[in-house]
Amino acid sequence: MGKNRNKQVLNIALLLKSKMPKEKLDLIVEGGKATSTPQLAQKMGPLKINISEVIKKINDKTSNFLGIKVPLKLTIDTGSKDVDIDVGTPPVSELIKNELKLEKGSGVPNKDIKGNISIQQVIKIADMKKDAMYVANLKSAVKNVIGSCNSLGVFVEGEPAKLFVKKIDNYEKEIKEVRKEPSTEKLVLLKKQLSEVQETY
Repeated sequence: MGKNRNKQVLNIALLLKSKMPKEKLDLIVEGGKATSTPQLAQKMGPLKINISEVIKKINDKTSNFLGIKVPLKLTIDTGSKDVDIDVGTPPVSELIKNELKLEKGSGVPNKDIKGNISIQQVIKIADMKKDAMYVANLKSAVKNVIGSCNSLGVFVEGEPAKLFVKKIDNYEKEIKEVRKEPSTEKLVLLKKQLSEVQETY
């Protein structure tokens, strides 16, 4: 009899917990560098939630987006005090500009060439964005990123993006490896190619 009563009490407690209201909060933070804000304090202070723990969690989850503004959706369970963090991703164009340290893209992409990106950097961006793109695979995401390079006036591996995308099948190995960073030698070559292209155009 006692066991049944305990079970009933537990079921009621779980039911009440599931009915506890959830607070939602939208934020924009700098990747990996979030700090406490009045907005966070107002929402979490009264609920006795450890803000510094939440900030640490946010910074861990956004560490791939250092130096970029990242949209977040926080769902706060007022009963359990759990905080669910859903990290959005910046637009592909912002990730390309951040990767190449560009302030803005080109106003005339076919004449004013702003940058030259490596296939490794393209794959890195595609890997970050693939879930938001709803593509079948990483290769399709890579093609999407190359399309954005074209509209920003950014060459890929020293070639116009619209020409490079036709050769994407030659880079199956790099796509499978998902190598995050190009070598120092590659970066030097990209810079040299960009200077040559800018002189030509």
